[in-house]
Formats: sequence, structure tokens, C-alpha cells
Amino acid sequence: MKNVPSKVSVIVPVYNVENYLSKCLDSLLAQTWQNIEIVVVDDGSTDHSTKIIQKYSENYPDKIKAFTKENGGLSDARNYGIDRATGDFLGFVDSDDYVSETMFEEMLDLAGKHHAEMVICNIQKVDEHGSVTQKLTQIPNMPEKIELNNNFSVFSDLSYFACNKLFRKELFAHKRFKKGVHFEDIQLIPQLLLECKTLAHTQNFHYQYLERTDSITKTHNERGLDILKAVEDVEEVFQSSLYSSEKKELLGFQILQGVYSYLAYLAFVKNENLFYRMSDELDEFMRKRGVKIKDILTYNRFGKNYILSLPLKKMIFYLLFFAGQKKLIRKLM
Repeated sequence: MKNVPSKVSVIVPVYNVENYLSKCLDSLLAQTWQNIEIVVVDDGSTDHSTKIIQKYSENYPDKIKAFTKENGGLSDARNYGIDRATGDFLGFVDSDDYVSETMFEEMLDLAGKHHAEMVICNIQKVDEHGSVTQKLTQIPNMPEKIELNNNFSVFSDLSYFACNKLFRKELFAHKRFKKGVHFEDIQLIPQLLLECKTLAHTQNFHYQYLERTDSITKTHNERGLDILKAVEDVEEVFQSSLYSSEKKELLGFQILQGVYSYLAYLAFVKNENLFYRMSDELDEFMRKRGVKIKDILTYNRFGKNYILSLPLKKMIFYLLFFAGQKKLIRKLM
């Protein structure tokens, strides 16, 4: 008998994804772990998503729990699902993505084997034809079981997606996704990690993240400022956590999420005035925290210098920004 809880709830927020939803739900229905509930939350869709959900819930009433609510955004839909989930563990799958059939069985096995509160798998980006465009290894060169007391560097190195993780439901006893903001994963998932003592991970690429042609060209605007606000919320929780003395890792988190992730977003802001205003916000963020250019350039992620690991174009953008050459950046954009 497997030493894992008997049930997992997978929460699927849905909003106007009629072209992708069936593939997502089919991948969840095909899971080799049988004791699973798929909590589908229709967040006020105006396309045929609602009809697709209705069909699936009628055909698979023992697996799919379907709910409909007024549109409130991704965080609100996920929270709605959390409140109605009955599993011992929670997973989150975006409704335009899909997963491998063994994802939740393997992750539950790892949770039981290592008594882990959070389990992580790798992600691969796929195009609309199913071809893999990029493999995203989440935790290279670390043991399958990660005890945070001994390996807390993972806090500053991890990518904080919700979708490639399995969580003990207890982690959400007093936590929810923040409503009305973007980058809600950066805001919440580090807070959940700070509640953990043990993580586990697999090198399998279970999660298939779809790069939609209609989302690649989305406008980048002031919502990027939510990244800095998310980091600020995590900092506040960090100070009262079990790991509050780990200042080096907090600095690494501030650099990866508050500087590099923020700049990766800023690089696609087309409005010149907004670009400079958001640049000023980053300067202020760094000044308040005493983050120095030397700290940023020497930041190591999983033991390797981060900036030297980047594609040349991205590296040049970052270096020009740190050198104060914002006008030159605008000419090159």
C-alpha cells in the first residue's frame, strides 16, 4: 500500500479557452492516479467553455466537480476552487495547458516517500502543434529530497510557478492567492514554501505549458509593478518565518524576482514614459534594500552565475540597464 494520502484535488480555473480546454481535461482524466477530483471553476466565460465543462461534468461525474461564478480573475477562481476541494493535496493546472498521465501519481509518491509538504516537477513549453520549444529544468543537481534547513538556497533559486507543484492542503489553511493583482504566484508560492520543512522534486517534465500565439504579443504595461509588490509581501512574511536569519537567501530572492524577473518584463514595455517610470521604481526598490550592482552581477542560481547563463541579447539588456544606459536601451528596443 502506498504511503501517500488517498486523494488529490486539481483546480482548473477556466476563462474563454474553448480551443484548449478539452485537451487539458483529457490529460487530467487520463491520470494513472485514480483517486483524483478535478475542480473546474468557470470564471464567467463568454465563449463555449461553459458548454464544454457541462459536457465533461455530465460524462465524468465521479471525477469532475464543476462550478460557475462571476468573472473575478485567476486568483479569485483558484481561491474558489481551494475552498471547495476535498483532497489531501492540491494541484493547479491552467486550462490551456496539459500534463503527462503519470504526473500526480509520481508527485504523490514522492510526497509520501519523503514526507514533503511541496513537490515540484519540470516544465516544458510547447507550441500549438504540441512541439516542445523549451525545457525548463526546475531544480538541477540537488537530491530528490530537499530539507530546507540544510538546503535553503532553493528559496532564492526556485521558479515560483503554481502549476508544476503539488501542495499539502494544510499549507492553504491561512493562505490564499491575492486578488486583483498580476504575478500572484510570485506573491504566494514563496510564502507557502516558508511554511515547509521538506520539498521533493522529480526531473520528469510532467507539465506542458502552452505558448499561445494570441498571448505572445500581449502588451506589457504598469501591471509589471505588481512584481515588486509581490516581493514586498514575501519579505514581510519572511521576517517572521522559520528562516528569518537566512539573509543571503532573501537577497538572492530579491535579486532574481525583484530585479531580473522585473527587468525581463520591463524589456517589453513599449511606452517610453512608462518605461522610465518603471525603471525609477526599480531603482528605488534596490536603494531601499541596499541591493548593489555587484550583488546582482555575482548572483548565482543553483551554483552558476546567473547573468552569464543568459542568452546574449538578454545579457546585453541587463548590463546596459545596470550601467545606467537607459536611453541607449530605448534606441535598441
